[in-house]
Amino acid sequence: MKTKQASTPCLQSLEVPPHSCHTQHTQLGGTTPCGWSGLWRGSEPAVGPETRTSSSTLPARLSMSRGGGDEGGGGSSETAQQTEDKTPEGKLLDKLSTTTSSPGWTKVSCPCCESQRVEPLVLVKLGEKVRPETKRWLMRVIGAPHKDGGAALLAHPGEDATGDIIVLSAPRCTLLRATEELGLCKTYHSGDMEAFSYNDRDNFNDSDNMEAFLTLAERQYIVKYELDGLRAQRDLRIPGLPDSCTLQHRNNIWQKLGSAGVIVDTFPLHNPEQLKALSAAWYSGNQLAQPLDSVNSYFGSPVAFYFSFLDFYTWSLLPPAILGLSVTYFSGEAQKEMDESVSGSPVQSIEADSGPAVGGHMIQAVFSMLWSTVVMELWKRRSSTLSYRWGTLHLAERFAEPRPGFHGDLGVNPVTGRMEPLFPEWQRDVRMALVSVPVVGLFLGLVVVGMLGFYWGEAQVQQLHTDWDSLLSQALLYMPSVLHIVYSNVLATVYRRVATSLNEYENHREESAYETHLTAKVLVFTFFNCFAVLFHIAFFKQDVPLLRKRLASLLIVTQLVNQVTEVVIPFLVDRFISAPHRTESEDDPPEDKFRNQSTLPAFPGLFAEYIELLVQFGYLSLFSCVYPLTAVLLLINNLTEIRSDAYKICKLFRKPFTPPVASMGVWRIAFEVLSFASVVTNCWLLMLSPWLQELCQEGGLTGTNILMLAVLVEHLLILVKVVLAVLIPDEPDWIRKKIEHIEFTSMQALREQKLHSEKS
Repeated sequence: MKTKQASTPCLQSLEVPPHSCHTQHTQLGGTTPCGWSGLWRGSEPAVGPETRTSSSTLPARLSMSRGGGDEGGGGSSETAQQTEDKTPEGKLLDKLSTTTSSPGWTKVSCPCCESQRVEPLVLVKLGEKVRPETKRWLMRVIGAPHKDGGAALLAHPGEDATGDIIVLSAPRCTLLRATEELGLCKTYHSGDMEAFSYNDRDNFNDSDNMEAFLTLAERQYIVKYELDGLRAQRDLRIPGLPDSCTLQHRNNIWQKLGSAGVIVDTFPLHNPEQLKALSAAWYSGNQLAQPLDSVNSYFGSPVAFYFSFLDFYTWSLLPPAILGLSVTYFSGEAQKEMDESVSGSPVQSIEADSGPAVGGHMIQAVFSMLWSTVVMELWKRRSSTLSYRWGTLHLAERFAEPRPGFHGDLGVNPVTGRMEPLFPEWQRDVRMALVSVPVVGLFLGLVVVGMLGFYWGEAQVQQLHTDWDSLLSQALLYMPSVLHIVYSNVLATVYRRVATSLNEYENHREESAYETHLTAKVLVFTFFNCFAVLFHIAFFKQDVPLLRKRLASLLIVTQLVNQVTEVVIPFLVDRFISAPHRTESEDDPPEDKFRNQSTLPAFPGLFAEYIELLVQFGYLSLFSCVYPLTAVLLLINNLTEIRSDAYKICKLFRKPFTPPVASMGVWRIAFEVLSFASVVTNCWLLMLSPWLQELCQEGGLTGTNILMLAVLVEHLLILVKVVLAVLIPDEPDWIRKKIEHIEFTSMQALREQKLHSEKS
């Protein structure tokens, strides 16, 4: 990441006089073609801010010219203003009060970044009590060049200088430099994907047209990337704020303003035309294929990878679903087990069942173990292909500046030599050992308490059913499972908030370390919370009918709860509570439409979605041999999940910021761990088969011999899984060659740049 340092002038020079944003105005009626109207259309031709057309050519509420005054809020030039005033439209505007004029975009310092049209990308919502001088100062900081300690972005004050919003965009040079810093790959003139280099930008396709060169999600994330990198170059007093809000040297400006209540929210703006087209191609029609490239372009690679995996995993459920239906249909025992899971009482002794039925379960168990490995290996290949296509395959690990929430004593980083907050590693380890681990252990203990409560309730309703033997008592047999599922979901929600607080307390420097530790905490709890009861029933109680009934309850109730909480409730809240307050028409001012987007709730992220898929994968790979219809139920659920998740992210939440990613990250490792754990559980469940135990006893095998045989089979199956993983490469051969080519060209470019700097 770049180091935004400067000796002089620094941020202190950005304290501006109170009149700054009122020195120049852009007239209503849009004499420049860069007004709010048409803000999503076309590309960015290199036309200077002095280029203007007749005032009658483009009606708009606000005209947003890049040419600005010295104070960063300026709009049109005086000459153009005088020309407009001579026209009938200009005379009319003079009669219309101050609502008919507005300051324009902050001025760009680079001539190559001048453009006729500016694309609003991000909205900053300010606090209600923010004073105009604070807003003007903030716009100056945002628009100042990197060498002056600014973000080198474009800022527009909205309808007037005293409003509570700032609209942000990014000039060409800022976008291109950030593209190189993020390590994104783009299409070279040869047609291959290459790691982007700013010095070689003219040889990359569409590098002069940002809307074609970068996706909307990338452009919006770069704005956030620049804002998060703002740091005070020296102690600085913020105009309009008390002295207690003074910025210290190297303080994160954006975080400080957020804690001071100056910045209430920052979010990317929706593109209505693109969103409408994406919705029609994604969930509104009857198509089965997902427009993954469009999803990546609009929502970013993290969202695209999630939906790609959801799509891949859903269609991968077809083979186990067909096998499960076959086992259920052709196996007499399986049919009895389905009846048992519904009735809660044994239909017929399992020992009396015939052999072929047990063989069906054995086939299901072995298939599940091998299926989980093949699916994950094939997904790795698909993931690498998508990563190359989306330009994230070669994301570089950078010595990044600390994440915005990181705090510590100011000092010199021994690695980078930058002045930044420093926090000793040993203090973080102490916090993790003395606070995080005990708290996580406490919640795991609450999981055990819930499990004991489930067993107690199970015993009570079984006794009640024995005494009453009625339809009501039969229905009550599922009450302990339902109540325990609700308890587990509530506990998981509370734990997620606690885990986030613990992660903040641990004070991780890098964003990647923060996300990794948060994911690890949640994964440990989720695995224990979702599978502890099933493992206890299988390994300790050794009660297969109870395990089957519990798994059926989890599959049905959990999916219903997820659909209601994730889609139905947000839809009802949006339809009857939020939507009436953000009604808009075609004639509404653009700033009002932007504000309407702020009334939507923030997107909660993909954490819960991945957890749901991970739990599904665990049910299928670990325990499907006792309930063959597991894959069928999951397939039905996921076919609706794809559309409901797509609808949810498009309509019910704000557009999220999404950093470029090269894969699913740590989630892929979690799926692979479950894949190997499936060998142990399936071998143990097969050992519990009465038919197999009777067969071993007839062969003269003792219990110890049976256990040793199960361990041997387990090791053989693990060996088969390892062999499959080795035989199926993680990436196609052509992708491997592309990666090597990218690394080679990047090394060559670095060598040439070093030689050039030595000569100069």
